[in-house]
Amino acid sequence: MQAGLIDLPWWAYVLVALGLTHITIAAVTIFLHRSQAHRAVDLHPVVSHFFRFWLWLTSGMVTKEWVAIHRKHHAKCETPEDPHSPQTRGLKKVFWEGAELYRAEAKVAGTLEKYGHGTPDDWMERNVYSRHSAAGIWLMMAINLVLFGPIGLTIWAVQMAWIPITAAGIINGVGHYWGYRNFACEDASTNIFPWGILIGGEELHNNHHAYGTSARLSNKWYEFDIGWLYIKLMSYVGLATVRKVAPAVKWQPAKPLCDLDTLQAVITHRYDVMTRFMKSVRADTAAEIAKLKAGAHLPQNWNLGSFRRWLHKEPAELAAVDKTELENLLGKSERLQTVYRMRQELAAIWGRSTASREQLLEQLQSWCKRAEDSGIQSLKDFSVRLRCYA
Repeated sequence: MQAGLIDLPWWAYVLVALGLTHITIAAVTIFLHRSQAHRAVDLHPVVSHFFRFWLWLTSGMVTKEWVAIHRKHHAKCETPEDPHSPQTRGLKKVFWEGAELYRAEAKVAGTLEKYGHGTPDDWMERNVYSRHSAAGIWLMMAINLVLFGPIGLTIWAVQMAWIPITAAGIINGVGHYWGYRNFACEDASTNIFPWGILIGGEELHNNHHAYGTSARLSNKWYEFDIGWLYIKLMSYVGLATVRKVAPAVKWQPAKPLCDLDTLQAVITHRYDVMTRFMKSVRADTAAEIAKLKAGAHLPQNWNLGSFRRWLHKEPAELAAVDKTELENLLGKSERLQTVYRMRQELAAIWGRSTASREQLLEQLQSWCKRAEDSGIQSLKDFSVRLRCYA
């Protein structure tokens, strides 16, 4: 078999394929996602154009289309209008047909018009990258053949499959279905792994949905976001400017009463607040459900996870069968009813966009007092914790 211009041992071809696909992943997460879709980082024009050119070669993705579809995903997350939610379309559909879902949504003119603003619109974009989006893919194939010979076709095939599988399939599918959650977002986003390397940091998807405009996707000390590492390295040499990162939670001794500063901190860290609320009531709710089982008020095989899942969702998001089961459960326990009601009322505080700061503060103070008067120790403890946010 005749080799190309570059003749390598078999393992070197594997490294070449991984290296080329990693550049593509970096282009997606840094340029398309963090810079274009969320404006979390500004890139030097040379870097931006390199990423645009590379994506044209390796994926044929049009910047405006990708950005518009992703912004719509955030705006309509986990609803029937979400272009690729496994919660509404099924994990199998999104995992195996994620690229097809993208292409279908890209044909919706309203999506591009409403969500695609602010993306590149220069001569190259209009006349090359958008008009001839498939040409780059064939050019990449030709380059691979010239450089590596017939094995270049295999490398090219891996390049072409990489984004549909990792981004469209794994992140959009598994990243809204399975994994761990640092933040109790309204959606089903998860962190697949704490080490965001293979997919450029996008593995930390729950962190991203909690703080969508953050250039850094890692949040906990044990999490690593390689995309953020590249951004920091570029910033040191003037090729990138970070505009925003997720705020770090700060603590202070508990105040006797929530004030406007506490209110601002609670709203800023609302997903952290809700996550800590869920954790604080976990033992109490488990004990109460065990008590109901012991008294034969619930079947022995009743799943505690169902109640925890209901706590994560707004009532309107629950299916009819879940609503019925939840009402049945709450009717058997005033304690669970109080925990569930307090969760909904806490979330409603930052959901009341028309209320003044003074009205919201009054509602937060009232919530703390009712929590402390509830007779439920976990709610009392959480009220104290709430007054420690700085």
